[in-house]
Amino acid sequence: MTKELDALLKEKRIFNPSDDVVNNSNIKKWMDKREINTYEELLERARDQNWFWGEMAKELEWFRPWGDVLEWNLPHAKWFLGGKFNIVHNALDRHMKTSRKNKVAYIWEGECGEVKKITYLSLFQEVNKFANALKSLGIKKGDKVSIYLPMIPELPIAMLACAKIGAIHSVVFSGFSAKAFRQRVDDAEAKVAVTVDGFYRRGKAIPLKENADEALRGASSVKHLIVVKRAGNDIEMKEGRDVYWHELMEGQSATCETEIMDSEDMLFILYTSGTTGKPKGVVHVHGGYAVGTHATLRYVFDLKDDDVWWCAADAGWVTGHSYIVYAPLMLGVTSVMYEGGPNYPKPDRVWDMIDRHGVTVFYTAPTVIRMFMKYGDEWPKKHNLSSLRLLGSVGEPINPEAWIWYYKKIGKERCPIMDTWWQTETGGFILTPLPITPLKPGSVTRPFPSLEADVLNDDGESITGSGGYLVLKKPWPSMLRTLYKEPERYVKQYWSTFPGVYLTGDVARKDENGYFWLQGRSDDVLNVAGHRIGSAEVESALVSHPSVAEAAVVGKPDPIKGEVIQALVILKSDVKPSSELKGELRNHVGKEIGHIAKPSVIGFVKDLPKTRSGKIMRRVIKAKVKGEPVGDISTLANPEAVAGLDEMV
Repeated sequence: MTKELDALLKEKRIFNPSDDVVNNSNIKKWMDKREINTYEELLERARDQNWFWGEMAKELEWFRPWGDVLEWNLPHAKWFLGGKFNIVHNALDRHMKTSRKNKVAYIWEGECGEVKKITYLSLFQEVNKFANALKSLGIKKGDKVSIYLPMIPELPIAMLACAKIGAIHSVVFSGFSAKAFRQRVDDAEAKVAVTVDGFYRRGKAIPLKENADEALRGASSVKHLIVVKRAGNDIEMKEGRDVYWHELMEGQSATCETEIMDSEDMLFILYTSGTTGKPKGVVHVHGGYAVGTHATLRYVFDLKDDDVWWCAADAGWVTGHSYIVYAPLMLGVTSVMYEGGPNYPKPDRVWDMIDRHGVTVFYTAPTVIRMFMKYGDEWPKKHNLSSLRLLGSVGEPINPEAWIWYYKKIGKERCPIMDTWWQTETGGFILTPLPITPLKPGSVTRPFPSLEADVLNDDGESITGSGGYLVLKKPWPSMLRTLYKEPERYVKQYWSTFPGVYLTGDVARKDENGYFWLQGRSDDVLNVAGHRIGSAEVESALVSHPSVAEAAVVGKPDPIKGEVIQALVILKSDVKPSSELKGELRNHVGKEIGHIAKPSVIGFVKDLPKTRSGKIMRRVIKAKVKGEPVGDISTLANPEAVAGLDEMV
């Protein structure tokens, strides 16, 4: 950026949680025990990180207690020094000493409708069997295992089994291409890989073993490929390398000793997209990651023993690692896990599942919420959603109108929305409300207690009211420790732009109340006639129009203004495109956030290219707008949408 971003979106509505929500919240009870009376007082007390995170760490079981809470040699942090720990002991082993062992850990639903209820005891036994199976293949502490599985129970089982014996898992999202899988296998130097014959997505059996075979051709590090039988499609098994999961599990003991790990021992590598095209291997460790994710889920989403929690993400992403697998199991709650598409076979699949399974806390992405808005209110009305008491949002900024729809139509104005900002690198929530926080639609509110965020201009000065670089000023337990095999890249990418602070790569603004508003990635900033405008604000204005379901805006080169705004708009299902509607949308944006933000070009499309986690791929849209090659689209959830951009009207 060459100057501060213009802050155009003005959202003044405030929604206070009810007295019932506040007084019964986990965080209020925690505060009462420590004679902390207000949200502001909590944030002030928690500035003492050693005290706050020491208290949080006491909620978990340690084989040996830690000494110092934090050792901070910028930019390298070590948390709970000397502590001996294993995240699986906390997620499974310790529950075996209580009645929780008979509680349901996962309600798994396949896309075809089959439902399995897996208790903590059953999960514990299956994890132990698979841990022993890995040992039988020679896997030991420190070895890498690449997991290429869809949303089936074997995915968390494989992750937990690795962690139990001190092996390091690298989960690769099942929607990724063979090439993407191979990159990650090679970088991790995995000795064993795990995949599936096929899985179900939108009514089709998706063959995954073929991808794995292509990826592993010539991959010298992989000695064994374990194959789960799910879809029953014909596959080729390579003799000497391939073995079926169920055959490997036969005869394995249901008991397995948990490896005692150092707090800072590596737990997993999760690869995320890099600007250079080479994926970044984000490294997380047992102790700090466990404390951070456990605390954030317990106190942000307020989970109780009788809750049914549904994080509607994929365990192949960090959202699933943290809030489908590890934190919910540490808390001992029941989670819903779903294999298929959220709108298959009908647009009410999610609402039907919430009704049938009695989901109490639901966490999903803004792009999914906007998709449901497009289908209309009649679909959620078909189902009883009264079990819900809390809602959440994750993935990218949620525009205020989608927030309001979610609050009114799904939460019935009873359920506070925990709109969270975080990253693969942060491991857990960073900017987030608590159930006691006054809410502003579209704002992720304040940092989680003890954390410190800010917005800086190009000169590294803190700014309020305008957009700038979002940075974090203090370490936190669940932070990445490094980039795998690339320690110099870790320092350069995150810690070199502004001395002493972590650069997130996002742009945001901070308002007069200290609330944060995400404006997009720093490379998604529009430059129109000298004005720096965040793409998220223009998209929010467009989606607030009653005809619009979703929108993406990018900059189109212009010889006079530098850039003009081009908008790609998905209309609601009952709306017809027209030139009159384009004019109406331009004027609507002008009214909502100012004349300067009016799109010069509007195109109506049926779909937008998105990643598997639901984020709009503006890089691809920009390339199409400029007439340039779109590059690699193998990680898109809907590659057909790229060709569809040529048909916009």
